[in-house]
Amino acid sequence: MKRIFLVIVFFLGAYCGFAQDAAEMINKAQEALTAKDYAKAFELYENAMNNLGDVQVDAAINFNIGFAAFQADKYEAAIKYFEKSIAAEANVAGAYEYIGNSYAKLNKAAEAIQAYNKAIEAGSDKAGSLYYNAGIVAYKGNMLEQAVELFGKAVAENYNGETAMYYKAVSLKKLDKDEDYKQVLVEGAEKFPANDKITSALANVYVQEGNALYQKGVAIINAANEKVNAGTLKTTDAEYTAEIDKSKVEFKAALEILEKAKALDASNANAAKLIEACKAVI
Repeated sequence: MKRIFLVIVFFLGAYCGFAQDAAEMINKAQEALTAKDYAKAFELYENAMNNLGDVQVDAAINFNIGFAAFQADKYEAAIKYFEKSIAAEANVAGAYEYIGNSYAKLNKAAEAIQAYNKAIEAGSDKAGSLYYNAGIVAYKGNMLEQAVELFGKAVAENYNGETAMYYKAVSLKKLDKDEDYKQVLVEGAEKFPANDKITSALANVYVQEGNALYQKGVAIINAANEKVNAGTLKTTDAEYTAEIDKSKVEFKAALEILEKAKALDASNANAAKLIEACKAVI
């Protein structure tokens, strides 16, 4: 993303009048670009290109102009010049990447994603980062199905895998695909066990599952005790004992899941409380 492709400009024809001015402005623009004075570089480039007359320059210079425009936050202009670079078959993959970056800055998610995909199709050697950037754009644009796919491709390319895996999971969660969300977190925790975001998120999933089982056990006990209070059942009855045993099955299952949560996130207070509650009734 940060590479600058400087081009050598060839003037065809006589150097005179505006052409001489244009040549000088282009040289100064190249100097400004190298010095990272992007606003000045873009202004000089554009003035030069508007005063060429019949003189021609290497069309590859459009990439440099687009780069200067992008860095100067002139994204519409950047797109225009990168498209010219593509038309001239100059650094096509890089131009598509910056078109994607420009559309992303303009909050045009669909256009940005399309440009990133074209950069990959054009043979970019940065497919992983392009998939990741496209995933971020899709996520921010609430294009969640695409975000899931793109983050998955970034993981497959081993680019920023931990963050890509996490956002893939979060995208699935926002789509109410809870089982897929959990599965991605399980895969993420196995692949990146030191990533706190992934492991704590998975721990919370286990806490919810453990709590659901715990509540089932509590409901069984409460129902049995209601019968005792109503005088239809005694605590010494086999039926009552059977209900207590049923509740313990739920508590033990809850405890097993909650221990997994604790192993993933020892600081999870809810997991700790529920573990103690389960142990107290088993």
